Amino acid sequence: MTDHVITPPAIATLPVLGSTARFPVRRVYCIGRNYAAHAVEMGHDPSREPPFFFQKNPDNLDPSGEFPYPGQTADVHHEVELAVALGRGGSDVPLGDAMGLVWGYAVALDMTRRDVQDEAKRLKRPWDTSKAFERSAPIGPLVPASEFGDPSKGAISVAVNGEIRQSGDLDQMIWKVPEMIACLSTWFTLAPGDVILSGTPSGVGPVVRGDRMEARIAGLPPLDVRVI
Repeated sequence: MTDHVITPPAIATLPVLGSTARFPVRRVYCIGRNYAAHAVEMGHDPSREPPFFFQKNPDNLDPSGEFPYPGQTADVHHEVELAVALGRGGSDVPLGDAMGLVWGYAVALDMTRRDVQDEAKRLKRPWDTSKAFERSAPIGPLVPASEFGDPSKGAISVAVNGEIRQSGDLDQMIWKVPEMIACLSTWFTLAPGDVILSGTPSGVGPVVRGDRMEARIAGLPPLDVRVI
């Protein structure tokens, strides 16, 4: 048995629909501005941008159904996203092999301190404090890839207190799932346990304490989250 100078931290894990087994998380990658309308909404021209990525922390993924409103902000936004969980890894993965890395999918929210992010953009600083804060990625149970079907199409939405805020389709993604995996693998060595958040449609907006967010992707279990 290996000795440690401190107690090893717990490994973040996610629930799997219909199973008591858990999915261990290694890393969380996020693709930015992957829906054209959202890119325009954020003041960018999607026709001129290659994909870019940032990261959240594994324990930012939170299946509890609650989102604690964070400090250091007065403007927290919802971003509904398809989460792609990898069961295999690799570097420089050919496009034709990329889907073979996928283990399953879930509905997730990339919660963002928008005022903090805007200031970071203005100062040309990293986004970590706006994106990778505690419990910043509410997520539903994973569904194995074989039970979900085609991730290149399907309705995606989020409602706040029953009012639809974001509504789109996975077919609006600029970079589809195999393309983002292949591209990401040229920058990082992917591995089992990696989770990719695949971007959000237009309509992002603020939430406040007491709000209820209802995130939906066709074919996946819904994600209902209370802002506390």
